[in-house]
Amino acid sequence: MKKEVRNIELLSPARNIECGIEAVRHGADAVYIGAGRFGARQAAGNSVEDIAVLARFAHFYRAKVYVTVNTILKDSELADAEKLIWELYEAGADALLVQDMAVLRMNLPPIALHASTQCDVRSVEKVRFLAGCGFTRVVLARELSLDEIRAIHMACPDVELECFVHGALCVSYSGQCYASQYCFGRSANRGECAQFCRLKFDLIDSDDNVIVKGKHLLSLRDMNRMESLEELMDAGVCSFKIEGRLKDVSYVKNVTAAYSQAMDRITERRKEFRRASSGRSTALFTPDVNKSFNRGFTGYFLHGRTADVWSFGTPKSTGERMGTVKETGRGWLTTAGLKAFRNGDGLCFLNRDGELEGYRVNRVEGGRIFLFLEGGGMPSVKPGTVVYRNYDLEFEKTLAKESASRRIGVDIVFEETGEGYRVEMTDEDGIVAAVYSEWRKEDARTPQKNNIRTQLSKTGNTRFEVRSVEVRMERERFIPSSLLSDMRRRVTGRLETLRMESYERPAVGVPATPVPAYPLKELTYSGNVMNEEAFTFYRDHGVRRIGYAFEKAAPDKAVIMTCRHCIKYAVGLCPRRHETDLKVREPLYLRLQDGRRFRLRFDCQDCRMEVFGLD
Repeated sequence: MKKEVRNIELLSPARNIECGIEAVRHGADAVYIGAGRFGARQAAGNSVEDIAVLARFAHFYRAKVYVTVNTILKDSELADAEKLIWELYEAGADALLVQDMAVLRMNLPPIALHASTQCDVRSVEKVRFLAGCGFTRVVLARELSLDEIRAIHMACPDVELECFVHGALCVSYSGQCYASQYCFGRSANRGECAQFCRLKFDLIDSDDNVIVKGKHLLSLRDMNRMESLEELMDAGVCSFKIEGRLKDVSYVKNVTAAYSQAMDRITERRKEFRRASSGRSTALFTPDVNKSFNRGFTGYFLHGRTADVWSFGTPKSTGERMGTVKETGRGWLTTAGLKAFRNGDGLCFLNRDGELEGYRVNRVEGGRIFLFLEGGGMPSVKPGTVVYRNYDLEFEKTLAKESASRRIGVDIVFEETGEGYRVEMTDEDGIVAAVYSEWRKEDARTPQKNNIRTQLSKTGNTRFEVRSVEVRMERERFIPSSLLSDMRRRVTGRLETLRMESYERPAVGVPATPVPAYPLKELTYSGNVMNEEAFTFYRDHGVRRIGYAFEKAAPDKAVIMTCRHCIKYAVGLCPRRHETDLKVREPLYLRLQDGRRFRLRFDCQDCRMEVFGLD
């Protein structure tokens, strides 16, 4: 029995229109972008006009544009949010990423809805509920294992599953982090995260004994699941998401191209999977995710708990590992490794205190790496230290130029008609365009087919590439190159128009009847109910007791983070996995440099850690 072919989507971030266009050009099947308001990255907002331009570019390749409207909303913002949604629909947006259930009570255009990762989707029951409310796709919590993802797909096979595969990690379950709001009055659920998790902490016990001093104990490495893409496809994931709506265009280019090539290698071998958009992306460089911003990589619980999750030394980018220091001298050092530094690179390392230090490379000469050092003194790095390149100047120069092209494959038929000639162009999606020219026929003395093929194959700066040209003539005719060029331009223009006219947006979800019941009968502040419409939504779906959002009514002694990352495991104190003679009296606390303390609670049954506000 032939397997059903499934569309597989690479979903890339777009900080702005430039990033969005380059993501598509470098192989993305879809991009996600924030509008001017109501996106979970407040610093990455874009005008509706720019989103319209991006949609027109993406739709040519059958790539999608998803817009984030995924903050929780105040009552006073609901009307503006509804107006914005209509504007986004008219601009060509393909779907909205939503967190606030008040959106479902609005007068909406026919646009697909995706449940944002801020919805904290970890269970079959929640996926079923969201699908029953009209969501066509859910973005799964990053913390889910491969087995958990597979179980959700098997139970809900008709729901599209989107999964993060690359980029920065939030230590708390998304949508369940209130630390930034608690400490700084900046709500992560309203796009204002202050990155509390990247700060330095001491870990202390109840007797004020310092277990770990001055480390970034809540800071995680970046996700990299490139080697697990095929497993995720087999588990039922259809959309593979790269994090990074605050990242620059070189990051988007490089990481998108790397994942696109990895997905192409799978789909070329596994014919039951196919890319969700059209056209062939050709990178003009060799992608390497190690060369873009990263804090080191982790698969992050996809295959269970591992020791590669955290990055206590620094929340900054370390980049690619280059080797170890062999020798140092006044203003220079040498390294042992397979990779070489170049002029202008950034060189960094973790010092003896575990903190990141770095230098800019002045020049490389005779095996020595000369550094920009004030006064030309000795570098502080010691022999044997691992060094990294966190800025590759030549690579960044390459990415600053045109670094990829993307073209739609077409087949051309040139044929003789009663009054002249006809050119038909069929693209890889089966769309057909044809043009005619009345022309007095003239027999040719020499063969013409090669010239016809050559002239019709000159697609130049268009977004098409010719795969084949078939020539059908009764006998050799003289066809002027000027006529062939004119017909090629006209048929190309016609096909471009037809591609845009025939584009169809994704199907809209239909809410189930009767109205589905929410999996829980009680919602605390963690339900993120900010407005009266969301309150009514949950009440209508069977929730009996509803608490308001942390941002609206902050409770006392609240859990401000819920994490799969476990500090006890990370420092060797897990009672299940470690044997230690270290005696500590719980509860343990995280202490900021300003003295503020946060109590930790460890749920060993569910292998989870909670961070509480100040005692």
